[in-house]
Amino acid sequence: MNETSPGNGPGDDAVARAARRLLRAAADRVPCAPVRDLIGSDDVKAAYAVQERLCAHRLDAGGRVTGRKIGLTSPAVQKQLGVNQPDFGVLFADMSVEDGASVPVDGLLQPKVEAEIAFVLGADLAEGPLDDAQVRAAVAHAVPALEIVDSRIAGWDITFGDTVADNGSSALYVLGAPARPLAGFEPVEAVMTLKRGEETVSAGDGAACLGDPLTALAWLARTAREVGDPLRAGQVVLSGALGPMVPAAAGDAFTADISGLGSVSVRFHTSSDEGASA
Repeated sequence: MNETSPGNGPGDDAVARAARRLLRAAADRVPCAPVRDLIGSDDVKAAYAVQERLCAHRLDAGGRVTGRKIGLTSPAVQKQLGVNQPDFGVLFADMSVEDGASVPVDGLLQPKVEAEIAFVLGADLAEGPLDDAQVRAAVAHAVPALEIVDSRIAGWDITFGDTVADNGSSALYVLGAPARPLAGFEPVEAVMTLKRGEETVSAGDGAACLGDPLTALAWLARTAREVGDPLRAGQVVLSGALGPMVPAAAGDAFTADISGLGSVSVRFHTSSDEGASA
């Protein structure tokens, strides 16, 4: 069978091969070559088809979906990858890390950390206009969050197609406290500072996320419904980075402070570290 169907983009065989390559990289913990040689750099349909296969594999293994993550919300990153839209990935229960916990880097390939605003939904976003008012009203509360991203692609050599196929380069996420309803918190006005130890390594604000994190949430709500898997009450949505992501290594301790919202932290260790808390 040919890898692609002439004139119709990548065929099922190419999509399956891309999924297998990414699954093998994750299982072996060895980064792989980009998958754009199989599915292209900007074929949205093919990239999400690979992502769906990866998620199906996870569900078959007993995984439970807890929400979504939004990526490519920064105009600078979109320009870098030659795209004009964000992307999304799927969050699973086993990706959640307790606030302040220590994560073993042995289970990751090339992790980076970014600070975000997470929304927890109190209502489905499946019907209606999915306009700004409906989306805002559907949010039960917001919390500070850290996303630990981790590309299965060697050297983070990614295009839009590579990162979408790789479930948005997702790995783990950490939700902080307190939980604040939007009545007392305006996401676009938030200012973020991310520190590694005592050093500030990233900074930004709500406007860095598609102009407003709620705009990113609205985009996701409409997109998720279009693909037949709308957002549901109780799900977590990581709305996108408020500042540049930074590499993480064993011994690093990160804390993000988001004005008007709160803080969230995570540490990294190797499995051989004695006394490291999980």
